Amino acid sequence: MARGGQGLVRVAVVVRAGAAPLWWAGVFAAGVGVLVPGVTGRRIGVMAGAALFVVAVAVVAYRRRGRYTVLARGAARAGKHDVLQDRAVTVRNWRRGHRWWLSLAVVVALGSSVAVPAAGGMLLAGVGCGLRLKAAWLGRRERAEDALLWVRVDWLDAWGGRPAGKAVMGYRGTGIAAGDAAPGGARRRAAALV
Repeated sequence: MARGGQGLVRVAVVVRAGAAPLWWAGVFAAGVGVLVPGVTGRRIGVMAGAALFVVAVAVVAYRRRGRYTVLARGAARAGKHDVLQDRAVTVRNWRRGHRWWLSLAVVVALGSSVAVPAAGGMLLAGVGCGLRLKAAWLGRRERAEDALLWVRVDWLDAWGGRPAGKAVMGYRGTGIAAGDAAPGGARRRAAALV
């Protein structure tokens, strides 16, 4: 980067990047899993899957919130030479970097349907839903603070794309209008850009 600037990526976008693929992979795996009678039977499989869904949503949505809060409180102002990564690039990079893990998760969820129908797929869908809720929580925090949270790209690469991992030493902050993603990591609406 020119003159000491850093490449920065939105924290909420990284969190949200896995939500849709995990949700849809989970829905697919659960749908296919219901077709298999399994060892436990469909009814027990769906009930177990519902319980796993609820647990996964809660664990993923609330996990490491304290770390996010500490990093957000200490966020330094982004410099004028820092480069803000586009939302589409962040999502594409995250999904490319995790495509084998996503594929393996779908295979395991489908395979688990032999024992407990639909449970593995519902667990995956719960993880996706939990990530979406965590991104929404980050978005509410960004609106309340009137500042968007960013993290250095090289810190994400070092630890598999975790925006609150051990390698992340701090966040950077910008105004609420910076970048092309709204608070929470969603696409900005056309009306909001005008």
